[in-house]
Amino acid sequence: MTQHTMAHPTAHAGAFDVYRKITWRIMPFIVLCYLCAYLDRVNVGFAKLQMMNDLHLSDAVYGLGAGIFFIGYFLFEVPSNLIMHKVGARVWIARIMITWALISAATLLVQTPTQFYIARFLLGVAEAGFSPGIMLYLTYWFPARKRGFALGFYYIAIPLAGVVGGPLSGWILDAFGQSQVMRGWQWLFLIEAIPSMVAGIAVLFMMVDKPEQARWLSADEKRQVVEEIRQEDGAKTEHANSMSFLRDSRLWKLCLVYFCQIIGLYGVSFWLPSIIKNSGVADNTMIGWLSAIPYLVAIPAILLTGMSADRRRTRRMHFSVMLVVGAIGLAFSGYIGRDPTLAVLGLSVGTAGTLAALSLFWGIPSAFLAGTSAAAGIAAINCVGNLAGFVSPYMVGWLNDVTGNVRIGLYAVAAFMVLGAFLVRMIAARDADQ
Repeated sequence: MTQHTMAHPTAHAGAFDVYRKITWRIMPFIVLCYLCAYLDRVNVGFAKLQMMNDLHLSDAVYGLGAGIFFIGYFLFEVPSNLIMHKVGARVWIARIMITWALISAATLLVQTPTQFYIARFLLGVAEAGFSPGIMLYLTYWFPARKRGFALGFYYIAIPLAGVVGGPLSGWILDAFGQSQVMRGWQWLFLIEAIPSMVAGIAVLFMMVDKPEQARWLSADEKRQVVEEIRQEDGAKTEHANSMSFLRDSRLWKLCLVYFCQIIGLYGVSFWLPSIIKNSGVADNTMIGWLSAIPYLVAIPAILLTGMSADRRRTRRMHFSVMLVVGAIGLAFSGYIGRDPTLAVLGLSVGTAGTLAALSLFWGIPSAFLAGTSAAAGIAAINCVGNLAGFVSPYMVGWLNDVTGNVRIGLYAVAAFMVLGAFLVRMIAARDADQ
């Protein structure tokens, strides 16, 4: 264990100014990149509205294809992060984005279930390491006291992707639905890959690996940031070795909690358009606009619950409450039947609760993991938890096919979310709410 008690050298007014400058220089572009990533990850939910009939796919086949993305993501996430650490964020994030843009666009060529599975698996391989890589990247620029806000800023990209992607996807399906060149869902994959390609190329010119290389920071500002982060690293307690890290039961408890959380996240992401369609909305453009509403509602929910949790220092309680709220909203959206207004209301509650809980979650491991342990812990939790991205869509699709009732899959998702809300109570308040 290593501990350090020296005061931070940036405990003066100028510290706020430099981190505000960093926030507005790097975070909007990072949010844009994540928005593109998330859009290409979940636009298959809109493509489903047409490609299911065109390719004669069942809900189970769709669910497996949507989820198999996360197998590729799981297998290559750690190697990807190790490479990024070696070659730098600018080059590696650009490689990730350009590769996934090409593979996402190539999904328009699939004709069989096997081809669909391969395309989704390769997309997961291509994108692996992006999200944990960005989390690692933020540790180069923000000390712990500023990192929570930066991560909250980052996760706003998920509802923004829904707000932008829903209407855009619905419009593409309808506008190109009668095209003689390709079907609407094929145009969807092609057109929505373009922003990722452009952003990936822009990363090579706009991203700066570390504060020391930032031309827009003065020499004093660079020194200020680098020194504070160095001092903070020296002040933290880390696990003595890898075995003590692996024996930390809190890590494995959080893997279970995050798994349940991600079941809910992708229950929303992959099935939201279908829920609205099943409620009685036939027009794809209208489905797109209605699907934006739940994500729009989620934005203030993320910000307000994060501020409340920081102020009250009850992050664990806020997480549990929002995850249960999300579960209730999703279950309700499946229960109401053919009523679009109530379906959107339920989805708004479900999406707001689910995404607010997600933004709160990452403050919990960072409250007790430090330094190398924090980096390894975040990677491990993200890696194991994201396997739920495979389980969630496949489970819902399989239950829909087996039972013939589209409600059952949503009820199963809601049950996992409630379980996660209870499991987080296994983490002591002194560890979660620092």
